[in-house]
Amino acid sequence: MTGSGVRVLFDRPRIPPNTGNAIRMAAGAGCELHLAGPLGFDLSEPQLRRAGLDYHDLAHVEVHEDLEAAYTRLLPARIWAFTAHADLALPEVQFSPGDVLLFGPEPTGLAEEVMADERVTARVRIPMLPGRRSMNLSNAAAVVVYEAWRQQGFAGGMDFPAH
Repeated sequence: MTGSGVRVLFDRPRIPPNTGNAIRMAAGAGCELHLAGPLGFDLSEPQLRRAGLDYHDLAHVEVHEDLEAAYTRLLPARIWAFTAHADLALPEVQFSPGDVLLFGPEPTGLAEEVMADERVTARVRIPMLPGRRSMNLSNAAAVVVYEAWRQQGFAGGMDFPAH
């Protein structure tokens, strides 16, 4: 696995452009994107294709019937569930290749029963200013993927000249 080495899992995504943006992010960061159904859109929708631009062929994307089917494919692995209702903050997590980054559907986020599942390693929140409810799904996934990749030394990424 090149790039970040993590696997992003969207549970029942609803908004095509968010998934399109995540496809583009997955291609750029070298992570896998897994979509657990039912999806709130068809993968051929123009908004999804437009947001993903020409990155669809460069990204590893898998669609699963539901969350259980995704878990069957992805486990064993650590599952980090991202929610505004968590005690663990993103900077406290040390990611490893193969980790699963779980995000819930827009606009509700992860269901309580999903977060309470014993297979979930921990609930994690992304730091934000007080009084803010949540981040856009694709933006939240990108923040976490790039943090995981940073922790891996941007393995497989472009080299930048020293300044």
